Amino acid sequence: MCTSILQIAKDGTHVLSRTMDWPQLENAPMFVPRNYRWHSAFNRHLIQNKYAFIGGGELSNKRTDVADGVNEFGLSAQKLTFGNGAKFIDDIDNDKVQIAPFEFVFWLLGNFKSVADMTAHIDQIQLMSEKNSVVKYGNPELHYAVTDTTGAIVVVEPTTWPMKIVANPLGVVTNSPYFDQQIKQLEKYVEFKPEFKSGTIGINVPKVTTGKLSGKATPPGAYSPGARFLRAAYLKERADQPGDEDEAIITSWHLLDSVTVPKNLTHQKTFSVYRAATVSESRSYYFQAYHQGSITKLQLTDDMLALTEPIVYDLPDKLAVNQLN
Repeated sequence: MCTSILQIAKDGTHVLSRTMDWPQLENAPMFVPRNYRWHSAFNRHLIQNKYAFIGGGELSNKRTDVADGVNEFGLSAQKLTFGNGAKFIDDIDNDKVQIAPFEFVFWLLGNFKSVADMTAHIDQIQLMSEKNSVVKYGNPELHYAVTDTTGAIVVVEPTTWPMKIVANPLGVVTNSPYFDQQIKQLEKYVEFKPEFKSGTIGINVPKVTTGKLSGKATPPGAYSPGARFLRAAYLKERADQPGDEDEAIITSWHLLDSVTVPKNLTHQKTFSVYRAATVSESRSYYFQAYHQGSITKLQLTDDMLALTEPIVYDLPDKLAVNQLN
């Protein structure tokens, strides 16, 4: 369970934020250099990325993984759970790039400059089941939110092959496989602009509803994927448009408050182990684990592009405050 929200600031800044809902914190902020070489868990074939990126993930002998990040060209991506929606490939095809589903964002950020670049090459990639895998990784049902500096925002769904790319000008994603049905249900709570309903709305439109709420219902307060989708979209449309990156991060964090799942292990295993945001223009990554009181920022600077080794930043998941006395 996760929730993704895109904010477009008045100065053109694009901020893609998310909660990561999982049983335990496994990810940390990290930097991956240009030309990084790694082995897929599916077949252990060597893959060499082209581009540098930062994000939240894990680099170990067992797992090469990033859940959310931004690369040197401002391409941002996230992986989210996709309940009963994913269909993976069983058969080996040496003419395709075949990787584990959880490795898609790592491959994407390392090899493409934009949403258009990804779209043009989406037929090269196949996400594999563990039927013929070298390393067994279960059935990680996932889909992916992707945006860039142009403001294009899409959801990549492994429901067909090549994978389905769905334009998402609403800019909100959760975990349900029936995106069209979620949009239809949202009409109980908001009034969409005519161009959104007709599918003609362009990119970089910060609000896709009219703002008229007379006679509309109030979204539910549950933490199911459907309820979180409705609440995140409703509050995003109601919130003031932020002016710049700082305001967009503040707004994003407050919107994420509405869908952050509290830790309650007697009721369920998963909770919002961290929240994060990527900024396409400044190539920045913001990270806050569940127990931390402050936000950590990592920026992919030009100087970092000259580095040749990856860096994983080990941050203690405990309360940090500014004490005045």
